[in-house]
Amino acid sequence: RAGNICWFHTRITRSNHTMKFSAIAFLAVAATPAAAFGPATPLSVMPSTGSSSALSMVLEKPKKLSKLEVLKTQSRHLENPLREQLYTEEINVSKDAMQILKYHGSYMQTNREIRGKDKDYQFMLRLKQPAGELPADLYRLLDDLSANMGQGDLRATTRQCFQLHGIRKGNLKTVISSIMNIGSSTVGACGDVSRNVMTTPAPFTTPEYHYAREWSKVFAELFRPMTPAFDNIWLDGEKPVHEVKWASEVEKYNIDAAMTLDTGRGIILPDSVEPLYGDRYLPRKFKIGVTVPGDNSLDIYTNDIGVVVICNDAGELEGFNVMVGGGMGRTHNKANTFARAADHLGYVPKEEMMELMKSVLASQRDHGNRDVRANARMKYLVHTLGIDNFRTLVESYFGKKVQPWRQMKEWKYMDWMGWWDQGDGKLFYGQHVDNGRVKDDGDFRLKSALRVLVDKYNVDMILSPTQSLIFRDIDPEDKDGIDAVLREHGIKPLEEVDPLARLAMACPALPLCGLAQTEAERKMPEYIERMRALLDKMNIGDEEIIMRMTGCPNGCARPYMAELAFVGDGAKSYQIWLGGSSVLEGRTAYPYVAKMNWDDLEITIEPVLAMFIQQKQEFESFGDFCHRVGADAITAFAESYTLGSIKA
Repeated sequence: RAGNICWFHTRITRSNHTMKFSAIAFLAVAATPAAAFGPATPLSVMPSTGSSSALSMVLEKPKKLSKLEVLKTQSRHLENPLREQLYTEEINVSKDAMQILKYHGSYMQTNREIRGKDKDYQFMLRLKQPAGELPADLYRLLDDLSANMGQGDLRATTRQCFQLHGIRKGNLKTVISSIMNIGSSTVGACGDVSRNVMTTPAPFTTPEYHYAREWSKVFAELFRPMTPAFDNIWLDGEKPVHEVKWASEVEKYNIDAAMTLDTGRGIILPDSVEPLYGDRYLPRKFKIGVTVPGDNSLDIYTNDIGVVVICNDAGELEGFNVMVGGGMGRTHNKANTFARAADHLGYVPKEEMMELMKSVLASQRDHGNRDVRANARMKYLVHTLGIDNFRTLVESYFGKKVQPWRQMKEWKYMDWMGWWDQGDGKLFYGQHVDNGRVKDDGDFRLKSALRVLVDKYNVDMILSPTQSLIFRDIDPEDKDGIDAVLREHGIKPLEEVDPLARLAMACPALPLCGLAQTEAERKMPEYIERMRALLDKMNIGDEEIIMRMTGCPNGCARPYMAELAFVGDGAKSYQIWLGGSSVLEGRTAYPYVAKMNWDDLEITIEPVLAMFIQQKQEFESFGDFCHRVGADAITAFAESYTLGSIKA
């Protein structure tokens, strides 16, 4: 258990002794799949029975396109009306241009705490960084851009990429073109396309870790939007000075040939610009994660497609285990929206992997719900069909059977913080970052420290799935110097960081996110302190609980996988969710309290901890305990509990 952290390795390791795969959907969708889903290429589905014969595809009268679908088709592959809107005198862009701008990696925002007749429009820009890789020269550029054209800080996301906030419309072209010309990108960081491809952040040099990094870049290239709109708008039709760095690293895979390979089974569309996406792209965003057996540092079950590298005993790549149908977003008070953990689809040999990935994407592209965006993610298609029927649908594009899932070692959760031997004579160091905010604030000067490390040691970095940073390829003789730079800039050594903070995540929420209903990033540090005090008071200070917080139900910080989650549902109010896996495997949490005033944390959580003290099994984690006993039992215990009456 992580409670007894070995500070020599400074690691948090969490594991289960039994594997449990129960993709939980505790809220019901429509009674019949046909009632809930209106596909682009019409699909009628008989009620799921788990057998392939239950799946039938018939032609239906096409439905009228939604306004957003019409906008996509009329945008000339994501160019209009954005291009003309960038040159108006207004400090904002139109609503239609704002929708297209998302595909270019940017959201328009306003500071909701600034009152007045005129809104203070600004833009958030999100990078695309497959495998979370951040070369030294890219950090230098982002550091300068954030200081000169942003709000002065950087934000590491939960999908291993940086965001810049506070960019003005007049500076967007300069910022984006600078990023493109240095060999990076913002393309596909947002929008109804494949998003940033995640992987385990540990830069070990073993074959399986190497393949995980490499194939994350393969998938990023395979599903990249092909439209020239990005070059046309931001580079005036020219090509970037440097192509994206990850593309050159996977040239040997001949990805463009694999992308456009047409087997005649409906994957390739008659669109000369976007052979996989067409002019309507996908029904909704599409997320992919890649890891190795046993390493669940990236929440693999939250992705539309989760991929696990399978090597033989000699370290040679054989193929991949594939899971499908994960996703976090939901909407309050809408029972047909829910968080979902992915199901196991099966095993695919390496030679067939790109075609299998195309087949899954085509299944969602053609049969995902384009009429109701709240039900447009692939998780709803998988849930409605059932995994067996969804597999049959994928196989209809793939042209062959998907092999059975291969057994693997049990999952563990690792955050990879602290110093580690990389495996090639060099070291890597995991630097915890509270909620991903890279900034200078008084004596705490993380942003400046990173610039010193980059300039002095030319450090390449990796962003972690938990919003932290990893410095890679460190010469052992530089270890003490790097530690000294961090201490000089007010950065605590890892042994002084509360394990609760290491396990916690929060989304940005207020003041810039337009969807936020309450605080998250700015509230989480206080909640960590209060939870630490409560655990210590109850004599269970060694317990480590995965806590996550979001300002709305959309789930950007993946709260529904956590052991304890706070989901914003109004001003100064959170829903409480319990029961996620301590190793983030195969299930979601469940709602425990519908509405908690944020001042009531202690009186709400203490009864749950008291029951945990009295009834937990040996070595049972908090999340596994809550999952085992269930919400009804906890509620009954809490109703008769006297505060302060139970301690360990």
